[in-house]
Amino acid sequence: MFTRRTTLALIASAVALPARAATPEIFTTNGVAINGYDPVSYFIDGWPIEGTPRHSLDWKGAIWHFATAQNRNDFADHPEHYAPQFGGYCAFAASKGAIAPTVPEAWTVYNYRLYLNANLRARELWLLDVPGNIALAEGFWPEILG
Repeated sequence: MFTRRTTLALIASAVALPARAATPEIFTTNGVAINGYDPVSYFIDGWPIEGTPRHSLDWKGAIWHFATAQNRNDFADHPEHYAPQFGGYCAFAASKGAIAPTVPEAWTVYNYRLYLNANLRARELWLLDVPGNIALAEGFWPEILG
């Protein structure tokens, strides 16, 4: 059973960052969104595929990489559909009012929306109550960005 203490410890171990005024809307590493993975691949292929700078575009101040030109074009046509929720930050951390980076392999598509998590353990906790966690995260978002 997870207590509030163990949940908070999990978030801290996921390198949860305190919200601050300069937190960008999109999680990036060196300016590249979601660790360079193709957000469309989660929907089309059913798993994360690393994108390439060859197929990239700028959206909301971040560079997004895609595996194919078609995926880039699909994203450009419907970015709000394909972009991960909560800016690509950890959805579980957001449900606790925190910001944390994410890894490509800790993901969920739920109700046609992509949610990323800080690690596989955070994803396990996220999956215990996806609708409830979404509601909690939406209550904090986007104010937790600062």
